[in-house]
Amino acid sequence: MPRFTGINHLAMATGDMEATIRFWRDLLGMRLVAGIGHPGYRHYFLEISETDMIAFFEWPNVKPLEPKDHGVPVEIPFAFDHISVGVAERADLWELKAKLEAAGFWASEIIDHGFILSLYSFDPNNIAIEFSWNQPGIDLRKHPRLVDKNPPKVRLEGSEPQPGHWPAPEPIAREDMKIYPGEGREILDRS
Repeated sequence: MPRFTGINHLAMATGDMEATIRFWRDLLGMRLVAGIGHPGYRHYFLEISETDMIAFFEWPNVKPLEPKDHGVPVEIPFAFDHISVGVAERADLWELKAKLEAAGFWASEIIDHGFILSLYSFDPNNIAIEFSWNQPGIDLRKHPRLVDKNPPKVRLEGSEPQPGHWPAPEPIAREDMKIYPGEGREILDRS
């Protein structure tokens, strides 16, 4: 089984890289760690933590999303609701709230979900963001808690991956393990 290390990056889209970098780097404090581009295309990466990044493609005709409240059901084709970014200290939530409001962005009250405290807001692209602080003594990764009153059947199998539900893959021969060049290799050119 592969061992995952986190979200390498979430890839979002913007029509305004200037405003996006100003928000994520300068207001939230995330380092800008990579950027590539050519006419009609940019792809920039910001560091959330040592293992996680958020990236933005800038395309000329991208418009901000229609605002949609976090976690509110919709009845349209849909796949993405919001990003939740963890914070290290409880006080970080109030610091972020003050920063967001001072910059003219809406910020919710701090919400107690029992296992986390959360602050909700939106970036300049109307991407819904949640900032979460884990309540002390509650670690859902170590001790999963599943309390759905009407769970799907698969949930009753438990938290751990269940073998035997997918076909076994054929091993890929070393000579077939090909790697192809893609966008971004220019970041390595130090000239």
